[in-house]
Amino acid sequence: MEGQVASAQTERLAQLIQESECTVALTGAGISVPSGIPDFRTPGEGMWEKVDPMEVAHIESFRRDPARFWSFYRPRLHSLGGVEPNPAHEALAELERRGLLEGVITQNIDMLHFKAGSERVIEVHGSIRSLSCQSCGRGFAIADSEELFDPEGVARCSGCEGLVKPDVVLFGELLPTEAMAEAEALAARADLMLCVGSSLEVYPVAGLPSIALGGGGKLAIVTKGPTPYDRDAELRLDGDVAEELSAVLAAL
Repeated sequence: MEGQVASAQTERLAQLIQESECTVALTGAGISVPSGIPDFRTPGEGMWEKVDPMEVAHIESFRRDPARFWSFYRPRLHSLGGVEPNPAHEALAELERRGLLEGVITQNIDMLHFKAGSERVIEVHGSIRSLSCQSCGRGFAIADSEELFDPEGVARCSGCEGLVKPDVVLFGELLPTEAMAEAEALAARADLMLCVGSSLEVYPVAGLPSIALGGGGKLAIVTKGPTPYDRDAELRLDGDVAEELSAVLAAL
């Protein structure tokens, strides 16, 4: 019975995508879980179950104790670099190739949407692809990051020796203005916003579904666990995101 219900729901989502003239995807940490990247808040498994984000991922903690910050972030950069996209990322890339998806707004920093072949990706929380000196602004590619670390485990600029930070948005920092403006414009145009693997609780990104709804768009949610928008959604799928999106793609 459950399989029949899931099949009907994936077929319904495929129909919504076909009927939409502007479909936009909004993705969170849950879309990368099948690739082996833990999300942040799943009880017993999430990343913030093991460490206090205010201690290791806040801009003030970076400035106050960069060695502690990098003791958390350095191995994370290494682990993310070798991760590959999963069928959920690939399904969104294929939807874009077919002209059925306008773009992807992502809260993720892992670059997996690009690796999967998506072209229009708006990274509202930044990306691990680069780092920047906080003193002189000089940029560095992630591939060159290891040579920046001093004996204390702190990344320093090879030019001015200032602190170097990955180009990701930490707690306490504002989201990139241009990226958020583009995301809000897409949300306002969306006939359908497909929310994948996000709890839709972290603002200001969590306000994007409201913008879509306010413009007359519909919401479809594919994620495990409840979200504040469940009652507003046209439909909701709560299975494995890779399996759900693969089934939707097969139904198109």
